[in-house]
Amino acid sequence: MKSNQWENKLYFGDNLLVLRNKDYFPDESVDLIYLDPPFNSKATYNVLFGEKDGSQSSSQITAFGDTWHWGKESADTYYAIVEDGRGTKALADLMQAFRMFLGQNDMMAYLVMMAPRLVELCRVLKNTGSIYVHCDDVASHYLKLILDSIFGVRNYRNQIIWQRTNAHNTASRYGRVYDVIFFYTKTESYCWNPIRLPYSKEQLKRYSIDASGRFYTGQDLTASRPNSNSGKFEWRGTMPPSNRGWGYKLEQLEEWWMQGRILTRKDGTPRMDGLTVYLDEMEGKPLQALWTDVSRIPNTSNERLGYPTQKPEALLERIINASSNEGDLVLDPFCGCGTTVAVAERLKRKWTGIDITHLAITLMKNRIETRFSKEELSPYEIIGVPVDLPSAQALALQDRYQFEWWALSLIGARPAQDKKKGADAGIDGYLDFRDDKSGQIKKIVVQVKSGKVGTAQVRDLKGVVQREKAVIGVFITLQSPTSEMIREANTGKPEDYYVSKAHGPQYKFPKIQVLTIKDLLSGDNKLEYPRLAQATFKPAERRHKEDVPKQDELL
Repeated sequence: MKSNQWENKLYFGDNLLVLRNKDYFPDESVDLIYLDPPFNSKATYNVLFGEKDGSQSSSQITAFGDTWHWGKESADTYYAIVEDGRGTKALADLMQAFRMFLGQNDMMAYLVMMAPRLVELCRVLKNTGSIYVHCDDVASHYLKLILDSIFGVRNYRNQIIWQRTNAHNTASRYGRVYDVIFFYTKTESYCWNPIRLPYSKEQLKRYSIDASGRFYTGQDLTASRPNSNSGKFEWRGTMPPSNRGWGYKLEQLEEWWMQGRILTRKDGTPRMDGLTVYLDEMEGKPLQALWTDVSRIPNTSNERLGYPTQKPEALLERIINASSNEGDLVLDPFCGCGTTVAVAERLKRKWTGIDITHLAITLMKNRIETRFSKEELSPYEIIGVPVDLPSAQALALQDRYQFEWWALSLIGARPAQDKKKGADAGIDGYLDFRDDKSGQIKKIVVQVKSGKVGTAQVRDLKGVVQREKAVIGVFITLQSPTSEMIREANTGKPEDYYVSKAHGPQYKFPKIQVLTIKDLLSGDNKLEYPRLAQATFKPAERRHKEDVPKQDELL
């Protein structure tokens, strides 16, 4: 079924399956693609929250720890590439050579995962489009060969080196302080908006200051002409050297002389490097393929959201500004915490993001809705999430973790990860809030159940609320609760309610709340708690679309 109600979309699911759906992504429909795929199997991705001691969530490790190991799925995908013709012959030959060289290991599994996705990305990219593939030096040389086989060697534009940090301490080797970004286009005719940077302090040392206070320097008036007599003439007492000639016609030289733009020697003759160029008339230095001026996100930055592989917005601003125009469609098939989406929205592009976890979709939704006001945020659609009870039941059968994370997102909660108290310590999620001006964070604990439920689980939740010093406990159930469960949750006694000091005794909130997936989807029932300020997800820094960064001053 086609989904054209809104131009901007977030897709939940495997990006390969989403990309292969031509109702979602017709041929040549995307102007710019940026992807930052996971690099290797030794890291866990899509981890939005860490333990207090810095360790990772057990549930997320269970879900994603084996993603890139060689197995049946990798083997099936490999044979689809080399035998079923899903790609070019060059790609099939290359993947067979990789397997002979690498064998059946994690790196081969990673390359097999990437190859068919890059084939689909090439299909959906417009003839005037560009693709930027972000990776590290471990996999970059293999990925470049795959990109060459799919997009063609002639359409390779750059290997961009991004220095993401100043130092990375490693005892036995040089510090790995950079990432690689490959820049390819679909054809030789593509969107390109040159980026100019301010001049460095070292470059400014070459400039002098005239009587009016303007910075200027002398630009060479000659050009290399080893096989031509063009430009070999004497002008106002100056003759170019034997291996060079004047780089401009006599008429142009005379015009600059009359304008006072030619610098002279002590004897009054023109200098060969004598064309006066003022700094304030120059556009800046063209951006090169070595990017050392875009820093990583500092730990104290308002931009940081806690996502481990989050990239700075300045990096995406540069790519989007260089290779797209307002109104173009930008795609990120591994969109994570949504940096590409947020920047594309601010730069007035259309956007599409894909991610395989409900956690990432929830984080992106929170990011753009806190980043932009309701009046500024363009309408968007989330595709692939349950919209009714049958689809919720299907998700629960397919993947229990994904169902839990999705159910938590319905009330704005985040996943729990307290491994010290057992498998889940009776907690599937948390929701933090502030209800007074003291700044004290209050806690709501959440349990999610997709199977049979009863009063014993409600009693257990009461114990968890007390143990965790939470103010409210929420029981989200896929099945309809029994009347005994409802009575167990709230007897109507004063101790069954949380009263917010800031709101007064007339505003009381049930300490134990039973919510069904059906009611949450229909909007018939909502979580009740004081909503002075929600603090579960770090809000994105509010920036208006008019606040697009301008080119830095040259001075």
